[in-house]
Amino acid sequence: MKHTLIIGIAIVSLMLTSCKKEVENPQTNSSFALSDSMLKTTSTATATTQIVKNELSFYGKITADNNKMIDVYPLVGGNVIKVNVELGDYVHKGQVLAIIKSTDVADFEKQSIDAKSDLLVAKNNLKVAQELFDGKLNSESDVLQAKSEVNKAQSQLSKIQETYKIYNIKAGSIYEVTAPISGFIIQKSINQDMLLRSDRSENIFDIAEISEVWAMANINEIDINKVKLGIDASVTTLSYPDKVFKGKVDKIFNVIDPQTKAMQARIKLQNPGFLLKPDMNANIKLSFNEDKSMIAIPSDAIVFDKSKNFVMIFKDRHNIETRQVDVFRVVGDTTYISKGLKENEKVITNNQLFIYRALND
Repeated sequence: MKHTLIIGIAIVSLMLTSCKKEVENPQTNSSFALSDSMLKTTSTATATTQIVKNELSFYGKITADNNKMIDVYPLVGGNVIKVNVELGDYVHKGQVLAIIKSTDVADFEKQSIDAKSDLLVAKNNLKVAQELFDGKLNSESDVLQAKSEVNKAQSQLSKIQETYKIYNIKAGSIYEVTAPISGFIIQKSINQDMLLRSDRSENIFDIAEISEVWAMANINEIDINKVKLGIDASVTTLSYPDKVFKGKVDKIFNVIDPQTKAMQARIKLQNPGFLLKPDMNANIKLSFNEDKSMIAIPSDAIVFDKSKNFVMIFKDRHNIETRQVDVFRVVGDTTYISKGLKENEKVITNNQLFIYRALND
């Protein structure tokens, strides 16, 4: 009886020890081991302590740089003889955009002819006055007066010639509308045979140089205090969803739009190949560092199952642990862990789902 009691106590003791071990490490399967082929394709990452980043997402639009956008106005009225460009065309500085036949130009031509004639008469008068003065037949003041008339006539002609250059006036009462800068035609309100009034106040072309553009982000009121100058920005569009355009916030417009109830922030973007077009819709992500650090791992390491987050802790091919973690935040490819993981522990980032199922199913 005594021996039976001792044996019973020993059995109970062994059972308690076994249960204790299972409680201490309930998600480790000592019989599981990675095969050679699985081990070759399994990758790991080390948990590190990093400064926590935050990321805010906003909607916005692409606009041309206002400093590189020009409104083109007709300086004269008249009949539009020809329009050489269409909306969206790229034009070079000095290129003729449209040709207008104008009575205003005809008046300038008359003024030019009159100015040349007046200068010729003034020069002849000066020559006569000088000859008379040399022959003691008039006074020096007469010569000075003749010189003054020449100077006035020359000044008037120069003024008309400058007007010709500014207005791009050609013979036959022709006025040429030229591009003041190189860029794209983003607005056009002129057609052939249109009659333009001389008092027209609307522009006929908008030209924008878009090698550098702006992304205007609409900042919600709740996020205004988080947006600062200089923070990093990533911009994507529907046209190029896989291409990310990088920039920084360089201006914050401290005014709330009464319609959208949002404040705007501007991001300057380089635009190689002119991929970004004015008025494109944009998704804008602003990222910045917070004043705290936390354990960070690649987002690929997270296994989501049964409304919980897990990682596979790799020690060796025979020792892999399934561990539940608390996710604080996911920013792009990085996940910040608030509980359940220590620095320098290795987590599996490839094949983790297969291993999780093998260990837990």
